[in-house]
Amino acid sequence: MVVCNFERMEDKIKTFSGFGDTGKGGITRFSLSPEALAARLEFKKRMEVIGATVVTDDMANMYATIPGTEDLPAILSGSHLDSVRQGGNYDGVLGVLTAMEAVETIVSEHIPHRHPIAVVVWTNEEGARFEPAMMSSGVICGKFNKDDMLASVAKDMPEAYTFGEALEASGFKGEEANRLSTEKYLALVELHIEQGPVLEAEGYDIGIVEGVCGMINYEFTFSGQAGHAGTTPMKYRKDALYAAVKAIQYLHDELDQLDSKLVYTTGKMSCHPNIHTIIPDEVKFTLDARHQDPEVIKQVLTIINNIPPMIEKCMVSYAEAWSRKTVSFTPELVDFVEKSAKEFGYSIKRMYSGPGHDAQFVIDVLPTTMIFVPSIGGHSHSEIEFTPTENCLKGANVLLKTLLYIDQK
Repeated sequence: MVVCNFERMEDKIKTFSGFGDTGKGGITRFSLSPEALAARLEFKKRMEVIGATVVTDDMANMYATIPGTEDLPAILSGSHLDSVRQGGNYDGVLGVLTAMEAVETIVSEHIPHRHPIAVVVWTNEEGARFEPAMMSSGVICGKFNKDDMLASVAKDMPEAYTFGEALEASGFKGEEANRLSTEKYLALVELHIEQGPVLEAEGYDIGIVEGVCGMINYEFTFSGQAGHAGTTPMKYRKDALYAAVKAIQYLHDELDQLDSKLVYTTGKMSCHPNIHTIIPDEVKFTLDARHQDPEVIKQVLTIINNIPPMIEKCMVSYAEAWSRKTVSFTPELVDFVEKSAKEFGYSIKRMYSGPGHDAQFVIDVLPTTMIFVPSIGGHSHSEIEFTPTENCLKGANVLLKTLLYIDQK
């Protein structure tokens, strides 16, 4: 059985980890920054060396394609090259590198294939420099308005600098005609690190990703009365922070009784006036809850709606900030991934992704699935993010075999 090459895989990981190297084991490689543009040029050079044709669309998404023996739509694989601030060397980029390695193996081993096979690099997946995340795949898949996205302002510049300006200056702005479409592409397979601890902790080689979890994000506001910390007796206080703490405890107690796969986070909080001698008069916090089953999300909403309108003499209000529905990937492609992994003798776990990915937008346009490889310690969006090359290579092998199954089908 043909397999991908360990040394080539290791070289790709090492080379791309140099673009935006923080010197602490990770990278800062914001979308369309000089570091990201250098990584794109390296991608383009390597793909052209193996005979791929590289084009970009109007959102600077890159498509590097090797021809097939027949005039058919291309099979697509890839991810993104941009990172968060002080991120790791595997999030996103590994999906690009394993796709490059799979295609290079097809070329070097002269593996016959009917369809063209393309490696995609999505622009601004992280949204770390220009919000929102998954910007460019969102535009071409009809999720975001292009003009709104072009007006998004960089968060790392002292003066206003828009995504549109960065796009024009990048040298990677192409034609709208080069966009992903059903006429030109057949399917997408995106490989990614798990970004969580499950695969490593439970001893699995490969995650068979069935979809992306639905989620809700709510913001809660608690309105009390400011007062002097030294003169206001406890029984007269309207302490918004204390009310918020009571609500957080209620949410945790109730949500813990739901399905064990539910994950939820109270991750953002503001306290006004945030002075140690003043009783807080307004506190806000967010609740992020994720689960693959819409019925469980409905149960979460019931718990939220049961919060009383007043806690500890403070008014309580809440509103949805944003949400997404559960996305299910194409069952036939999911089965191809499982079949491929089993052929290599790899241990597998079917699972849903908690984080979002470009693939969740592409599924509305093309048949799509994903492959996960383990993240050591579950670390991601961190300089200590790590996946051994052995695991990366296993993922590349499964990706290679899956692409060939799609080609045969």
